[in-house]
Amino acid sequence: QVQLVESGGGLVQPGGSLRLSCTASGSPLDVYDIGWFRQAPGKERKEVACISSSSGTTYYGDSLEGRFAISRENAKNTVYLQMNNVQPEDMAVYYCATVFCQPYGVGYNDKSFWGPGTQVTVSS
Repeated sequence: QVQLVESGGGLVQPGGSLRLSCTASGSPLDVYDIGWFRQAPGKERKEVACISSSSGTTYYGDSLEGRFAISRENAKNTVYLQMNNVQPEDMAVYYCATVFCQPYGVGYNDKSFWGPGTQVTVSS
């Protein structure tokens, strides 16, 4: 089975940029659609973006397209989330997972694999 690990989180100033990585081991990543989710303290987990296995389909939640960009390098077993013009409301733990990615949304089930998450803190 595939194991996912997120990296690249940290402290960023409002208006700054950050690139998160989701790296897979144990199985090639190119057979999976991958999604990014985030969860702020006291709030429910929300979808951020997803990308299909072939990169042919992407989806962004909550009007994030334009500030966030999802991409992947299957040769490196890695999916990226480029975060630009980061705002305080983007502060959360970010998770990647194996999902079902469609142009109109992202889905997952109890067979989805999740990473442990990486913290993004937005502060000046």
